[in-house]
Amino acid sequence: MIFFSFPFFSNLGDRFFLLPKLVSRICFQIAVNIDIDSPQPIQTMEEMQIKEQELRNQARKEKEDEEKRLEREREKERIRAGKEIHEAKRIAEDNERKRYLASRKAEKEEEKRAREKVRQKLEADKNERRRMLGLPSVSHTATKLSSPSTHDKKNYVSVASVSKVEQLRECLRSLKRSHKDDDARVKRAFQTLLVYVGNVAQNPDKEKFRKIRIGNPLFQSRVGRLRGGIEFLELCGFERIEEDKFLFLPRDKVDLAVLNSAGLEIKSAMSNPFFGLLSHA
Repeated sequence: MIFFSFPFFSNLGDRFFLLPKLVSRICFQIAVNIDIDSPQPIQTMEEMQIKEQELRNQARKEKEDEEKRLEREREKERIRAGKEIHEAKRIAEDNERKRYLASRKAEKEEEKRAREKVRQKLEADKNERRRMLGLPSVSHTATKLSSPSTHDKKNYVSVASVSKVEQLRECLRSLKRSHKDDDARVKRAFQTLLVYVGNVAQNPDKEKFRKIRIGNPLFQSRVGRLRGGIEFLELCGFERIEEDKFLFLPRDKVDLAVLNSAGLEIKSAMSNPFFGLLSHA
């Protein structure tokens, strides 16, 4: 509230004369009403601690509730992942079982075909050996009365030749069994023996094919150091000469029937995957 007070003037003329001064001498009176709220009561230390504890408990409870919610979510995720893993494992096991059965079936069929092929090969080799083991024609005029008949002589020579063939086969079996874990070395030995035998059978008059240096490193690595290698060549007619420095096959001891049989045995051993493995040492 504002109050204005003016000084008293005796006449109106004085009022107009002193009006500017009146304005400068105005007095203001202001009445101010100030409402002051009553002060809040001051909390005690104990009340503050109780309030603080309540806030901490509330925060802890909210945190525990959040952790429980997250744990439930994680448990649901673990269950879902476990089901997916179990299903994937079951599918993988089913596929593996199917592949195993298919593989076993294929192996049995392959083994059956291999055995049939081996049987046919052995049958063919047997027929070929029978054809090649026949005696050459003999002149009746040169036959002595004391000599056995042609039929008996054929039987005798056939038995002897079959015995030689069995010895050749046993040498190859021994070589294969002694190095059954090194197929490449066995195959190389068979190929080398086949070359030696084939060269002599095709060129019996050439001495270079009928003489082998035993100390030759190549011969030693391929045949000489392998069990049964040199024995096989000796069964083919090769002999040790010059203090075991050479293997030599004299021209008059070249037996084409034995050499051909040796070649057939080597080829049979190379083509038969079960050669030397199904027989006992």
